[in-house]
Amino acid sequence: MRQLVEVKVKPKSVQNITNGYPLLAKEAVEISGVTMDEGSILRLVDSSGKYLATAYYGLQNKGIGWVLTRKEQEKIDATFFVKKLSAAVARRKNLYETEDTTAFRVFNGEGDGIGGLIIDYYDGFYMVSWYSEGMYSFREAIYQALGEAVEVRGLYEKLRFNTNGQYVEQDDYVSGEKGEFPLIVLENGMKYAVDLNDGAMTGIFLDQRNVRKALRDQYSDGKTVLNTFSYTGAFSVAAALGGAVKTTSVDVAKRSLPKTIEQFAVNEIDYEAQDIKVMDVFDYFRYAARHDLKFDVVVLDPPSFARTKKITFSTAKDYPKLLKDTLKITSDDGVIIASTNNASFNMKKFKTFIDKAFTETNTRYKILEEHQLPEDFTVPNNYPEFNYLKVVFIKVMK
Repeated sequence: MRQLVEVKVKPKSVQNITNGYPLLAKEAVEISGVTMDEGSILRLVDSSGKYLATAYYGLQNKGIGWVLTRKEQEKIDATFFVKKLSAAVARRKNLYETEDTTAFRVFNGEGDGIGGLIIDYYDGFYMVSWYSEGMYSFREAIYQALGEAVEVRGLYEKLRFNTNGQYVEQDDYVSGEKGEFPLIVLENGMKYAVDLNDGAMTGIFLDQRNVRKALRDQYSDGKTVLNTFSYTGAFSVAAALGGAVKTTSVDVAKRSLPKTIEQFAVNEIDYEAQDIKVMDVFDYFRYAARHDLKFDVVVLDPPSFARTKKITFSTAKDYPKLLKDTLKITSDDGVIIASTNNASFNMKKFKTFIDKAFTETNTRYKILEEHQLPEDFTVPNNYPEFNYLKVVFIKVMK
């Protein structure tokens, strides 16, 4: 039997919960003397004992749990999960029916009503990511609900509730057909090789789908394209398929080389005609500047935080410098695709980083287009801070 605990919400946080804020922060509730297990159902009340919402307790790097419903009579049971998952699937009907895209997000945590739960679709296979032990305690009910909402070819999971949301190493296969990896999925007609049972990552970040399409369709033809922090070279593939003269992919991880070669190969692109560098991006900037290399398009999508032997990089404080380094190797009238998934600042703040870099280098610029999360990455209404992706296409006016 799951534990049910009544928890008082502090007065200053009552309005937030009432207005629909989905995250339960530690400082929002009075929990001294209250014992809760991971997965406990929390009946949230105000100081007078009036019902506000029902949440679950699950420690993770964002808070201590998530609100599940504001209907006092609604039970958190199998029916609840079937309803939530079925609604999420219905919202993505057009993606399920699109023949040239076979990989997308089916359930986006708090945006679809259950924080801490992510479900992605890869050509009939489903991958479920669990962000707290509390959420994971609902595993059986959720897998049953998923089976009722959709036809599952094969099921994989990622446990991401180790220290600070780190991936827990395990065999990620759960049930159904075992995938033969790499599995080739389609994204706007482009092919990408993915592996659902190879550690924390699958080989592609699904939230950049619209950005890759824009790069292929509008910015690559006849251009030289530099893809920094390139991971498996997904942007490089998009650029090559869009008619780029040459792509250069740079990533410090040794496995980026075979993975990028694989992505080119499944698209029948001669990888030997492309440049793939396994090296620190910051070292590459210095190398490129020394050799007077210039690129027509530069993709800049760094991790929010990175530490190498030489430097510590944080997008929150170092993005302007990164842009200034990028400008040194960008052609006149070139385009920089500046991207970040750091949720600690919004698009307005991100644009101040861009403006700072251009102002300090006396360079004029024009913003060509902006992207945030695609439509399958649903975010809660009125809470743009959950829309973590920020991408700006910048034309350098020299």
